[in-house]
Amino acid sequence: MRNKTKRLLAIRKLIENEQICSQEELLFRLKELNVEATQSTLSRDLKFMRVAKIPHKDKGYIYIIPDSIQNEQTDEKASAIVTDSISSIDFSGNIAVMKTLPGYAKAVTVLIDNENYFEVLGTIGGDDTVLIVMREGVTHNELLDALSSIHVNIHSLFK
Repeated sequence: MRNKTKRLLAIRKLIENEQICSQEELLFRLKELNVEATQSTLSRDLKFMRVAKIPHKDKGYIYIIPDSIQNEQTDEKASAIVTDSISSIDFSGNIAVMKTLPGYAKAVTVLIDNENYFEVLGTIGGDDTVLIVMREGVTHNELLDALSSIHVNIHSLFK
């Protein structure tokens, strides 16, 4: 158990402080820290820790730990991704349709879901489209006001 705890702590530290884009890179960095792990063990650890991959401009995808979304550094990364990737938002009844750059919709969906907005009943993320189902009685402006916490200029993206 002691080795597993050490390994999990090392994985968390690496993912939170570096932009790790593959299991191979993570295994290499762990070995540099004298932490032994096989690829299958690492895969199980990542699943146990609920590690996710989000798009990154330069590296393709990088690992994040959703539980660390409160971490200031992770907030900055996430905000930059959202700000740079959302291109528009429009409404049809109580559904908002948000367009993103290709490959970014799921990351945006995770950020919205993690905020637990009262105004949002649920989300669905595709490749470049996020569907947001608004709670009954919530106005479009109220949703836009809520979403401004992840994208300060969200009102300007409304078509």
